Amino acid sequence: MKAHALTLGLLLVAPALAQELTPEMLLKPATGNWPTYNGDYSGQRHSPLQQINISNVSDLTEAWRYRATGFSPGFGSIIKSTPLEVNGVLYFTMPDNIWAIDARTGKDIWHFKYPQNEGNHIGQRGVAMWGNWLYFETPDCNLVSLNAKDGKERWRRKIADVKLEYFCTMSPLVVGNHIVAGVGGDSLDNPGFLESRDPETGDTQWHWNVEPSPGEPGSETWPDNDSRSHGGGMTWMTGTYDPQLHLLYWGTGNPNPVHAGEGRKGDNQWTCSIVALNVDTGKLAWGYQVSPHDTHDWDAVQTPILFDGEFDGKPRKLIAQASRNGFFFVLDRTNGQHLLTKPFIQTNWTLGINANGQPIPNPKKEPSRNGTLVSPSSNGASNWFAPTFDPSTGLFYVVASQSYSVFYLTAEGKAEGFAGRDDFLNYPGEIKAIDYKTGEIRWSHDIGAMGPGLLSTAGGLLFTGDNANHILAMDDATGKTLWHTTVAATQANGAVTYELDGKQYVVVGAGDFLYAFTLRKTN
Repeated sequence: MKAHALTLGLLLVAPALAQELTPEMLLKPATGNWPTYNGDYSGQRHSPLQQINISNVSDLTEAWRYRATGFSPGFGSIIKSTPLEVNGVLYFTMPDNIWAIDARTGKDIWHFKYPQNEGNHIGQRGVAMWGNWLYFETPDCNLVSLNAKDGKERWRRKIADVKLEYFCTMSPLVVGNHIVAGVGGDSLDNPGFLESRDPETGDTQWHWNVEPSPGEPGSETWPDNDSRSHGGGMTWMTGTYDPQLHLLYWGTGNPNPVHAGEGRKGDNQWTCSIVALNVDTGKLAWGYQVSPHDTHDWDAVQTPILFDGEFDGKPRKLIAQASRNGFFFVLDRTNGQHLLTKPFIQTNWTLGINANGQPIPNPKKEPSRNGTLVSPSSNGASNWFAPTFDPSTGLFYVVASQSYSVFYLTAEGKAEGFAGRDDFLNYPGEIKAIDYKTGEIRWSHDIGAMGPGLLSTAGGLLFTGDNANHILAMDDATGKTLWHTTVAATQANGAVTYELDGKQYVVVGAGDFLYAFTLRKTN
């Protein structure tokens, strides 16, 4: 297929692609490049680069800025994507659009525009790369492959039917010869799923449904096959991967109908869960449900971060999530064994914690005809904005909001869609630094916004933004602000960092701009 509205600009200044991005390269910890959505498979968003550090970050200055053009203005017309940086080229997205620019200068290389379509254009979170090929999901749920050198379209394959009100926003995940793609959708009661596609052809390798088939583990947590087949559980954020265990880890969305649970009595597995899947077969290895029988729209798609560390005096392979329901969870990622549950905001929807570490819903906090006040709100205590983990501090950092909703039930029984609504109040967001061993908050920093995402580095820094259009660099051990600058809009994604020609860059998207920062002088 031919690329649509392809702009080849300033190709003569494009850096040469030194080598393909092979699956073997992705297995190595990221150093100078940023080759995947989270930087590497762990989801830590922690860079080993330390040229920019707590002692010199005050000398950070703007290196270049790039304004995206040629897209159709609309609801999703801000840069929510995390740029990839590979071999001196940055690739970033907005709905229906991909740009390649020079990572040293911000100069255009090419721009690809996908045809006008009926998909939901709420946002687009980035591309994946395998060899010399790029992969991205379109608003109308096609998986598209492009040539990374010139942006020409190679093929497109349908992931889901847009007429059923699925939509796709996530950055795919490349593992070996698998392109793992997920789906989103709220309005109609469709099942969520993950698929693995062949990177050469786009053909389906495996398909995993969030709702188990009759007889499979978890199927007994639904009252009947009809409720399972309409059960929701979308997979709209990029997961993580452990190469040694050969397991994918993914967060899943809320069950449907969203606010009416009467027609789907039971825990409704594997919605609102962290699941581990065999990357070659898509078979479920284990699942852990963070919100059994959710009725408050608390997707559990927040990044499940992988790290190795001591817990209760023993070395463990760990996985942690600061979930939308207001609780921080730590599990053993080899088997899903629960280790820790601790709230990271003040919640009011539970009766306590059960023996498996799961919050016990309070029936009095269910949505009602007259309205029920619940914390957190439907937007959640956290959302899709990227957390980060610094192994040197042992702290898990997340943007959190002390928020409330009044949840109203507008339909009962065999309802469809949301079957309710809510009026919400979100207090200004703040960064919380959570000790993974105890769940205690070591420090907090008010940023006045629910987003953006976070980046930590070996230089002892945490990069983020606030609602006053500032980009911030903080001491990640204390939360003290060490540097800030003002940009044209509020940051909407997590920063990335990379090194080229001996110089470290930090790149942030805000509005329809990318901003790159580096030190005035490097030793």
